[in-house]
Amino acid sequence: MLTVDYESQMSPSEVDLYLFHEGTLYEGYKVFGAHPEQYNGRKGFRFTVWAPHARAVSVVGDFNDWDTEANRLGLVENSGVWTGFIADLGNEERYKYAIETPTGSIVLKADPYAFYAEKRPNTASLTCSPLHAYAWHDKRWMRQRAKKDQYHRPMNIYECHLGSWRKNDTNHLMTYRQLADELVDYVARNGFTHIELMPIMEHPYDRSWGYQITGYFAPTSRFGSPEDFMYFVDTCHQNSIGVILDWTPAHFCRDIHGLGKFDGTPLYEPCDPKLADRPQWGTYTFDFSKNEVISFLISNVRFWMDIYHVEGFRIDAVSSMIYLNHNGDLPFELKNKYGGDEHLEAIDFIKKLNEAVFLKFPEALMIAEEATDYPMVTKPTDQGGLGFNYKWNMGWVHDMLRYMSYEPSERRDHHNLITFSMLYAYSENFVLAFSHDELVYGKRSLLNKMKGDEWQRFANLRVLFGFFMTHPGKKLLFMGSEFAQFDEWKDLEQLDWNLFDFSTHRAFQQYVTAFNHFYRSVSCLWRLDHELDGFQWIDADNAEQSIISFIRKGKRKGDYCIVVCNFTPAVYHQFKLGVPAVGSYIEVFNSDAASFGGSGQCNHRPIIVEEAPFHNQPYHIKLTIPPLGITILMKETKKRKIMTAYEQV
Repeated sequence: MLTVDYESQMSPSEVDLYLFHEGTLYEGYKVFGAHPEQYNGRKGFRFTVWAPHARAVSVVGDFNDWDTEANRLGLVENSGVWTGFIADLGNEERYKYAIETPTGSIVLKADPYAFYAEKRPNTASLTCSPLHAYAWHDKRWMRQRAKKDQYHRPMNIYECHLGSWRKNDTNHLMTYRQLADELVDYVARNGFTHIELMPIMEHPYDRSWGYQITGYFAPTSRFGSPEDFMYFVDTCHQNSIGVILDWTPAHFCRDIHGLGKFDGTPLYEPCDPKLADRPQWGTYTFDFSKNEVISFLISNVRFWMDIYHVEGFRIDAVSSMIYLNHNGDLPFELKNKYGGDEHLEAIDFIKKLNEAVFLKFPEALMIAEEATDYPMVTKPTDQGGLGFNYKWNMGWVHDMLRYMSYEPSERRDHHNLITFSMLYAYSENFVLAFSHDELVYGKRSLLNKMKGDEWQRFANLRVLFGFFMTHPGKKLLFMGSEFAQFDEWKDLEQLDWNLFDFSTHRAFQQYVTAFNHFYRSVSCLWRLDHELDGFQWIDADNAEQSIISFIRKGKRKGDYCIVVCNFTPAVYHQFKLGVPAVGSYIEVFNSDAASFGGSGQCNHRPIIVEEAPFHNQPYHIKLTIPPLGITILMKETKKRKIMTAYEQV
């Protein structure tokens, strides 16, 4: 007979409970959940759960025939926390908490702190061997990560949904270990620096894409075990790829086994249904006024960085957290205690979260998906900011996609859409993100948003991608965009890999790969991404020809490149362009190279500077400007001989 002991050495300490109720237990995953333990010479698991309004709590599973009387937990006095040790319990045992609610009914709940869960559609939690037992092989990466100044390093993120990147040979989901072999190699070969995974925390419904979670501490078992996911991250690091996880603290799903009304009452969600309900998503909002919820959420972020070695997080739906009425899906208007629209408790939580993360992991990436003009999102909290270190620049993405939706002949009338971003480019630390949000459910793929015949569509996409890669800010590209997938993202199917049968898509993928590697090797494209000294317009006002030109600068004197983007199909020979120094320039990149599917309007020979001012520069050159293309020039010196990236392909 399995037994429960309430007083074993792993029982929560008074300090743990005090910090938990204070909202500062930042490593709650070491206290709550199911932990392997040996007590009185017998191995088993200790279970600890917060359920303050429950009449009774027991652990049920196959091991006790789901008998709610067999393994009751004990209530730690004045804490709302229930705990107990079950002897002779092994790994991967199915279990849930049987919670007797204040009304006397019994609800079966998955463990909020479970480290492993059954594969959907089953919903039980699984006991799990010690996660710290995995033998990591990424010490060198972790040591170097701690020393890196990420603001002055290249960051080019590949956003990926594991369920639809590629299927295996039987058209089923690939495993974490298969993805470690294939996806990681693909990301590295294509020149990306990081991979961002759409939420891999356990979730019941595939088509929620992981954004409606039931198991915040469990990597979804769709793709394998916790150890398998560690292997995936480990493989990424051994291939010099950082791992960013999508994280959703704004809301959680209502499935009966999840966090909703956990002990029979609103616990993780607000008691007021006006504050709790998210009709747009069919979810509950977290109650940011409860310290125990704060401890839960901050512990969750620290857990993934501590146990799984991830680099950081893209935090979803920040706007819907900081504004009470952001989604506009309620038939009434919510107000804070001062009569305003700001969600004061959520804002306090965000600040506390970022402070707690950077306290232990100064090198962390905390990236906000924030869609409004809320100020100082990426400023430190002691300066009045929210404390993130990056924010998605959704304004730039929307402006550029709107601009590209116009016929080239119409673009002269909308020139401000491609120049406006530089008025605010340094107000935050930005990530330019062509994310999944832009490519689903009728929004069309990037290629399918472009105008013209087939050649012009690919050329338009090349110049868009080129401006994206040379504009200040870090980069993110959603999977499939690197080979110009024609259809919008289909979340239940793999990417259209058959497009590699077509030369146009192969050429575009070559272009993206070449640009990614070029970007990483040319420091002036990222060294001063977040500093005014890193950018200078040459000509921002050539609306008539829809051409822009600018300089990207590095830290060292003479470390710069000149970028020219032409957003029309016209070709210009002997185009006059101001430059800052005498000597000669060479073209180091051109999107119109024949190997990329272009027409070959390139500058193959060094371009000699003419000593006459132009474009507010002391000198000028004359060059060929490709149609719907981007050309990048660098100063030719005796010390540096640059091979063009398109010649290397």
